[in-house]
Amino acid sequence: MTLQSMTGFARASAEQNGDTIVWELKSVNGKTCEVRFRLPNGCERLEQSARQAVQKRFARGNIQASLNVTRAAGSMAQPVVNEAFLKDLASLAKRLEDQFGTAPATADGLLALRGVLEVPESTETEEERARFDAAVLAVLETALGELEKSRMAEGEALRALLGGHIDTIESLTLKAEADPSREPAVIRARLAEQVALLLDASSALDEARLHQEAALLATKADIREEIDRLKTHVASGRALLAGGGAIGRKLDFLAQEFNRESNTLCSKSNAAAVTAIGLELKAVVDQFREQVQNLE
Repeated sequence: MTLQSMTGFARASAEQNGDTIVWELKSVNGKTCEVRFRLPNGCERLEQSARQAVQKRFARGNIQASLNVTRAAGSMAQPVVNEAFLKDLASLAKRLEDQFGTAPATADGLLALRGVLEVPESTETEEERARFDAAVLAVLETALGELEKSRMAEGEALRALLGGHIDTIESLTLKAEADPSREPAVIRARLAEQVALLLDASSALDEARLHQEAALLATKADIREEIDRLKTHVASGRALLAGGGAIGRKLDFLAQEFNRESNTLCSKSNAAAVTAIGLELKAVVDQFREQVQNLE
């Protein structure tokens, strides 16, 4: 299955009996699928059907959907000026200007007031409205298909990028596993040297107790479990990328697991070389998690 990014853009248009219908869709990251519509007056009735169409296709992402409709000449009812009301408003504005020095009223300002312009009820029949609504939703489906293609194209690019990060995580894990400082003989020699230094510094120290503490520290410093879990997470990440689909949340959880093991590896490290590997691992995991945020 393909992967989808949550970012994308699409535009689709069509004509219906001389009317021009245009949908523009923009998608960005989001925890769930949230849709915001900008619909022209008279098209609010379509919002529920349009929302269902969007949420049927996408599981995550904040999507802005704008509809623009240009009606054919003569198909729209012409607004009528309520001249009596306009005259009263103009007189009131003039009195306010004379008495209080307010700015003079303008024609466009007065016409913009509620009730000055009246739009007669549409003469559109139920059958014509149904055809128009069907055309608008059909154009939306076309736009949604284009948005899906846009998100998939970016999703495939992210698949390659995330796969590269997982390869790097695996390489660093194997590098930590093979580091000479993890050899039992090296660990024993280093601990023996530290115990000898402590005994030379103070004869009051209990040699047997020191050896017990050294053995305990050696056990705590063992990063075998962290390496094994990192290998398991690498395999899980590759399987998720290969399977595709809406895996953004699963990969985000996996990134948290990568980060947890990287932190533990750094804290348990008893060699500068392994610490350096752990820090580099953390940097790659951060990059991995940042890119995962873009996936559906």
